[in-house]
Amino acid sequence: MQVSVESIGNLERRVILSLPAGDVDDQVGGRLREIARTARIKGFRPRKVPTKVVEQRFGDQVRAEILDGLLRQGMDQAVRENELRVAGAPQISKDDEAGEGELKYVASVELVPDFGELDMTKLQVTRHTSEVLDADIDRMLENLRQQRASWTKVTREAKAGDLVNLETSSVIDGQRMPAEGVEKTSTVLGSGAMYPEVETAIVGMQPGEEKTLDVTLPADWHMPQFAGKTVTSTFKLLDVAERVLPEADAAFIRSFGVKSGEMEQFRTEIRSNLERELKGALMNRLRREVGEQLVEAYKDVELPPRLVENEARALHANAVEQARRQGQQVGADFEAFKEAGRKRVLVGLLVGEIARRNELRLEPARLNETMRLIASTYEQPEQVIALYRNDPQLMAGLQNRVMEEQVIDWIAERAQHTEKALTFQEAIG
Repeated sequence: MQVSVESIGNLERRVILSLPAGDVDDQVGGRLREIARTARIKGFRPRKVPTKVVEQRFGDQVRAEILDGLLRQGMDQAVRENELRVAGAPQISKDDEAGEGELKYVASVELVPDFGELDMTKLQVTRHTSEVLDADIDRMLENLRQQRASWTKVTREAKAGDLVNLETSSVIDGQRMPAEGVEKTSTVLGSGAMYPEVETAIVGMQPGEEKTLDVTLPADWHMPQFAGKTVTSTFKLLDVAERVLPEADAAFIRSFGVKSGEMEQFRTEIRSNLERELKGALMNRLRREVGEQLVEAYKDVELPPRLVENEARALHANAVEQARRQGQQVGADFEAFKEAGRKRVLVGLLVGEIARRNELRLEPARLNETMRLIASTYEQPEQVIALYRNDPQLMAGLQNRVMEEQVIDWIAERAQHTEKALTFQEAIG
C-alpha cells in the first residue's frame, strides 16, 4: 500500500491510501476458500459448497472486513511515519478517480493542537470538602419513611401535605375544557403540581365544597394560543387523605434488604450509600472547577473544527431526547451548543495531553474500587462486575471515566487551591 500525507491546515491532514485492486481480490479469494472448508449451508455437504454460493453469501462481508483492515494498517503507517497525534476518528472516503486496477481512498484527519506549556501551578482551584453527619442519616431515614407512606381518608378540611381528589373544569376565551362534564385529578397540596393560587384556594376547603378562581397562564404556556391569558377554573373537592408514616421498626428495615432488621446496621448502610453519593458529587464539583480553569487558561487555542461540531451535535441530540421525555421541544439548530461543545473538546484534549506528557497511567486499584462502588448499588454486585468485565464497551467507558478523574485529581493537587467546607445537602445540591 502506498501512503502519502498532505497538510491542508494547522490541524488537518489529508491521507491518501492506494493499493492494487488485485491484492485485495487475492486476499478476499483466500478468505472465501477458508470459509468454504468450514461453512455449513443447508442443501450442501461439508466441504462441497460451491465457490459461487460462498461468494454470494459471504463475499461482501469478507471484502469489507479486508478493506477495513488494510485501511487501518495504512492509517497506522501514516500516523507512525509522520508522527501525527490524531484527535477523533478520521473520515475516509473512496476516490473514484483512481487509476485502472487501483483502489484509492482519502482520509481527512484532525490533529491535537499544540497547547504549549502546561503549567498547572498557575491555576486557582477551589476544592470543596464535606462529610456525612448523623443528622444527614436522620434526614434520609425520614425520607425513606415518607416514600413508604400510606394515605388515610379524613373528613376534616384540607391542609398542606394532604392528598386531595378534585373535579375540575375551565373556561378560557369562551372555550370550555372539557367541552362537557368535568376532569378528575389529584395532587398533594404543597407539591407544586398545581398553580400556587389554586393550591392556596384548596387549603381550608371541606370535602364536597366547590370554588371558582381566575388564574393567569404564564407566557411560555405549552399551548401557545392560551399563553398569558386568564383562565377561569372551577374545582370541587371530592375527598381528603392524610399521610401516615410507617414506624421504623424491624419489618421496615428488612424491607430495604437489611436481614437483621437492626437499626444500627441500617444506619451504617445508609451512611455508606450517602458517602458514595457525596464522593461522586465532590468529584463532579472538582471536575467542573478544574474544567472552568482549563477553559479560561487555554481559551485561545485553536481546536479541530469537526471534533467541536460533532460534540455540539451530540449535546444537541441529548438535549432533544431529554426534552422529548419531558414533553418539551428544543430547536433543530445545534449551533447554540457550539460553545459548550468547544469547552468539552478543549478540556478532553487537555486531559489527554496532560496524561501523555506526564506519563499518567490508569490505576487498576482505582478502577476496581470504582467498579465495586457502582456494583454495590445493585442487589447482585458480582453480576454487575462480571457484566463490566465481559463487555469491552462498558469497560472502556469506565476506564475513560476513571482516567479522567485521576488526571483531574493530579491537576488539582498541583494547582493553587483553597478549601471550602460544605454541608452534605449543599455538596449534593
